[in-house]
Amino acid sequence: MDKPAAGDTHPEVRSGREEELRRRVETLQDELGKLKDELAKTNQGVLALVVELEERDEQLRRAHRRIFRELEDALRPPLPTVQGVDLAVYYASAEDDAPTGGDLYDVLRLPGGDLHIVVVDAAGHGVASTRAALTIIHAVRVLALAGEPPETLVERAATLLRPVYPDLVATLVVARFDPGSGAMRVASGGHPPPLLVPPYGDPHYVEILGRGIGYPDPGSDVIAEHRLTPGTLVLFYTDGLVEAMRNLNAGLDELADLGGRYRALPVDDLTDSIVRVMHRQVLHSDDTLLLAMRWTPPA
Repeated sequence: MDKPAAGDTHPEVRSGREEELRRRVETLQDELGKLKDELAKTNQGVLALVVELEERDEQLRRAHRRIFRELEDALRPPLPTVQGVDLAVYYASAEDDAPTGGDLYDVLRLPGGDLHIVVVDAAGHGVASTRAALTIIHAVRVLALAGEPPETLVERAATLLRPVYPDLVATLVVARFDPGSGAMRVASGGHPPPLLVPPYGDPHYVEILGRGIGYPDPGSDVIAEHRLTPGTLVLFYTDGLVEAMRNLNAGLDELADLGGRYRALPVDDLTDSIVRVMHRQVLHSDDTLLLAMRWTPPA
């Protein structure tokens, strides 16, 4: 009998090896199937977790927006309703995740009937600057209610606050307006000047100088007095409006141009339109506040 050639295998041996390989393949296929099932379950779990996290994130975002709105409402209460006076305000924080900043306003009807108007720009951003601005707003309001005239409001507020808040730094503008006669007095604490926009003719700024709280010799150098003609618009603002994409002088020129261009608009539309144009390209971000007052006395 011839010897088996090299590499030949007895049929029974070969059959046994094939059976073993088949069992191994089946085992691997079974393990692979189990692995696929586990992976599918894991994927389902991960997807469910992702969905749950997204839902929680959206809930947190809604909660934050609600808190931000409530905080903004508390810091910026509704403007008073005064016969013959149209008021509107626009505010935008420099920080998307912080609805507050150092730019605040106060409009109050005093017991004698005059409107007390204040715009404050406290140094910094976020909650710390909000706290500083609120401190100044409240101090100036208390002094105004006590009968302090605009001429000395900035100086008296600085004197009152200095011992308790020695690091407080802010600019502000104070106006006292008589809705019956159109008489307005303005005092400056180093703040950008209000813009007067008559119903006809060129807009012009209130010429007034002063130094803010936290600066040497705070207070207004003089008091600016104006008697508005019916239909005149007055714009109070912070430097974030006029310095967003240009130097201060260029920003002031553009604001005057826009005030004249949009003077016929309702004050709510006017503030939105002015800010939209002024901020069409922001080179450096800052809190922005624009407060508009139009005198429309009854005929």
